[in-house]
Amino acid sequence: MSWWLWILILAVAIGAAAWIFRLSGRLATANAPFFRDMPFGVAYGYVFGALALVAGIWLYVQPAELNGAPRASVIFFHWAVHGFILFAVTAYLFRLLGKHVGTQASRRLFRSMPVTAAFGCLTILIYAVVAVFAGLIAPYGQEEVFATANVVPGGNPALGGNPDFPLGTDQIGRDILSRLIYGAQNTVGIAFATTLLAFLLGGSLGFLAATLGGWLDQLLSRAVDVLMAIPALIFALLLMTIASVWAPSLGIPLTLFMVIIIAVIDSTRVFRLARAVAMNIVVMDYVEAAKLRGENLGYLIFQEILPNATAPLLAEFGLRFCFVFLTIASLSFLGIGIQPPLADWGTMVRDLSQFINFASFAPLVATAPLLAAGAIALLTVAVNFVVDWMLNKSSGLKE
Repeated sequence: MSWWLWILILAVAIGAAAWIFRLSGRLATANAPFFRDMPFGVAYGYVFGALALVAGIWLYVQPAELNGAPRASVIFFHWAVHGFILFAVTAYLFRLLGKHVGTQASRRLFRSMPVTAAFGCLTILIYAVVAVFAGLIAPYGQEEVFATANVVPGGNPALGGNPDFPLGTDQIGRDILSRLIYGAQNTVGIAFATTLLAFLLGGSLGFLAATLGGWLDQLLSRAVDVLMAIPALIFALLLMTIASVWAPSLGIPLTLFMVIIIAVIDSTRVFRLARAVAMNIVVMDYVEAAKLRGENLGYLIFQEILPNATAPLLAEFGLRFCFVFLTIASLSFLGIGIQPPLADWGTMVRDLSQFINFASFAPLVATAPLLAAGAIALLTVAVNFVVDWMLNKSSGLKE
């Protein structure tokens, strides 16, 4: 029986269990509102979540070795569960500390912060510290090559590991842990600088278009429409391919071309948001009063419009950072992003993906490409947690 047929049977079985669950709840609680008003999709979600929880517990209690051979899926799942618990407890303690330590404003902020946002803030803080102090934290250099190549993660000599390289080494003998740490400095640092440039360009032009209007607004808006009509990743890939030919002859690093190209492409999205927000602000009475007082353009933008547009722009900054971060990782994965010997998580996923071919007789090797991919996923989730919280605060909605 094919795998898709098994998935169909499982989906139907979960649907039947959801219907029984909702019906049983109505009978057991004398048709209480919770079960009476429960949609079938919600009941399906409860059953699916319970099934996923049972499957996770079953996988967690499985032995890490079978007949003396390590089981990579079980080992990696153990790492993921332990890491999740560690981060959850640390995030709770981080929020608890913030409630009692700091200024009155910071304590008030932590009191309104959910655990998910605390988890996101803590993760971003850890990434920032690692990126800034990568040279002090990393045990080896990102370009340093050792004689022991293809060392298995885990540090267990009996399984092909080495205590000197807890996360193993790649095909040419570079320490994966050190490259992960330097990857935070390169990937996250460049993504942050690119996002800042995109907001500086798109935000300033959006405010100008909304404030001045007329032919300037039409010209900028139509130019943005043209750029947004082209898929961002394909457009960036095309421009980076051209830049890779020009960069050596001009003597300009390809990374600088990448920062400018991605910033210009992403500034179109920032322009749309900044213009839309500013258009709602420029018609307010206090802006009209500032114009009647004879205030100049700089005063209108920086004193009247920008302070009232900060909340949505900050939320958009987090989302844009995620997109820029993933775009840089994608370009590096395709070989035209951050160039060797600089460490980059996208390049590491591409280089270490070859280890998956050896998973049948060396299962732990298959976890190597998941390390860089996990670093990308963790930061993306953390930033989205913080952005969701910021959007909730700026919108004034209550849970």
